[in-house]
Amino acid sequence: MNFALTLTSFLLLLAAFDSRSGIRADELVQVAPRRAAVGPSNQDIAPPLLGYLARPKGPGRFPAVVLLHGCFGFDGHDTRVASALKSWGYVGLALDSLGGANVCQGQVGPGAGAEVLDAFAALRYLTAQNFVASGRIAVMGFSMGGEASLLAVDKQGIAHADGTGFRAAVAYYPPCGVSSGVLTAPALILVGERDDWTSAEACRKLAAHESDIGTTRDAVNGTPISLVVYPDATHAFDYPFPALRHVGHFIQHDEAAARDSETHVRNFLRRVPGDEPDKP
Repeated sequence: MNFALTLTSFLLLLAAFDSRSGIRADELVQVAPRRAAVGPSNQDIAPPLLGYLARPKGPGRFPAVVLLHGCFGFDGHDTRVASALKSWGYVGLALDSLGGANVCQGQVGPGAGAEVLDAFAALRYLTAQNFVASGRIAVMGFSMGGEASLLAVDKQGIAHADGTGFRAAVAYYPPCGVSSGVLTAPALILVGERDDWTSAEACRKLAAHESDIGTTRDAVNGTPISLVVYPDATHAFDYPFPALRHVGHFIQHDEAAARDSETHVRNFLRRVPGDEPDKP
């Protein structure tokens, strides 16, 4: 089953709907003109990095959140999250890092490391917009994108130590073993106890700054990390999927966990110093 949808195709459908309804669609934007492709040669040039931009009404300046999708690729889930952020008074920029590929099913495409680079390209793009509060930009990702979100604020990664990076990171059901726990910004992690794809226990160890398999952490130098574990939730609990098994993993929508996670995310973003959104 292929859950991915190219951003261009989605927005063409959206534009057709909006032309009938009279509702103005949000924008398809070119975040970066081109980027190095991830592959054996690493010499080719990939297509432009595109994004779905949802912004509140008015001139702003508004805080913003860069959204990073999972290995399913870009789909309607990303536009729904961007629209929710817009309704809260944030600019939401959902990236299409895979360009229609679905690496969950073995299609060739960039992974979390490439999504980190895309996230910083989006950060530069948003910083240049006159409707964005350039010092109030967060990053939020899902699964593979959650991994990239944590890496984007990890001091042992490419995070900007000079304060020009992301102000906060939100990671839905990420593989928590990738993070050193020494971050440049506060982080919120949301994961299901029944997740058989990315381990809730690994996220507990990260939040407690305990060493894990392949990862050595130092509690003294660790950054406070907020963790929410949903006892009955699986991987991708906020996706509107029926119960199914996908590439060997069980996935089921959990409405209660999805709604509660939105509340946690909204409150977390508001607690980030200086990150209270302007009124839309």
